[in-house]
Amino acid sequence: MKPSIRPIHSKSDRKRFVGFLWKIYKDDPYWAPPLRMDRMRLIDQEKNPFYKHAECQLFLAENNGEIVGRIAAIINHRHNEVHGDKVGFFGFFECINDQDVANALFDTAADWLRERGRDTMRGPFNPSVNDEIGLLVEGFDSSPVVMMTYNPRYYIDLIENYGFVKAKDLYAYLLVHDKTITPKLERVQAAVRERHQITLRNIDLKNLKRDIGIVKELYNKAWAKNWGAVPMTDEEIDYLGEDLKQIIKPFPDFAFIAYSKGVPVGFALCVPDINQVLKKNKSGRLIPGIFYLLTGMKKIDLVRILVLGVIPEYQRRGIDAVMYYEIAERARTKYKIKAGEASWVLEDNVMMNRAAELMNGERYKTYRVYDYKL
Repeated sequence: MKPSIRPIHSKSDRKRFVGFLWKIYKDDPYWAPPLRMDRMRLIDQEKNPFYKHAECQLFLAENNGEIVGRIAAIINHRHNEVHGDKVGFFGFFECINDQDVANALFDTAADWLRERGRDTMRGPFNPSVNDEIGLLVEGFDSSPVVMMTYNPRYYIDLIENYGFVKAKDLYAYLLVHDKTITPKLERVQAAVRERHQITLRNIDLKNLKRDIGIVKELYNKAWAKNWGAVPMTDEEIDYLGEDLKQIIKPFPDFAFIAYSKGVPVGFALCVPDINQVLKKNKSGRLIPGIFYLLTGMKKIDLVRILVLGVIPEYQRRGIDAVMYYEIAERARTKYKIKAGEASWVLEDNVMMNRAAELMNGERYKTYRVYDYKL
């Protein structure tokens, strides 16, 4: 039976949109339930600054009043300006294992984008390249790390059967400390520190506004040429900074700026994998979620290397190796962190893939971004 698809606008429907996650994943042992409050903020078009330069329409699929799927159609005008294309996006896709339902959702998103002049539908983007992107296609035997996507394996068939084709793969590497700091890495980073006079300074949470300004410039320079990259606006970085501030507080040594001869040239940010804690919060409610976070943060033994980059004029000098080494050393000496996930890394980012391999990183998950010609 073909489902009915309708656009949603009300807060109550947005709650149903978010709540549908629990229908799909409630029996999945690897799923880490997000905080419902965070999911609501992500799709809040009044408060999330992303939507100041983007259009987004959420849709629900229903059969006899029961939700069977959801999707968002998104136009990121900054992406189109930066890349000079007419790509639109789909995101927040969730669906029962029914090709007819999936096709109806994709048809609806495609029609919405086509009517607004887009010639390609790309995704999943939830909702942008600076948030959660990609479909998990390899690595279903472990839970997702914080701010990485997760989905049932059958989504691959639902998407590919509709006619989507691969646009790009993104990799996640698992770095275990005992294997990471090799004699070669020790030599390389020591030589780089001396040759380029590298110093590192932690982000100062008491002067966060100042340091956010430095990070903003580094981030937009370092990632400018990456596939799909869209510079973040001041508001977006400030918005993200306030969110991350609460996560960084217990682990202040995992956010730092790299300097060469006193000039800021790189930035690294690792976030503790709070999914390890949130897995216990089956309901996704703020309470008891906050309790689990307060009591469980110190037990987390994995961090995600969320951001690590060097501005173009200082790349290929080994400064990234210094930062990787420093993260591993801080994890070993200051915290009970046993491993890190470097994610995501573009499949054709030669430098970052080589750096992960230099540290004996295991490529253990792959995420895929798809395109569909409209």
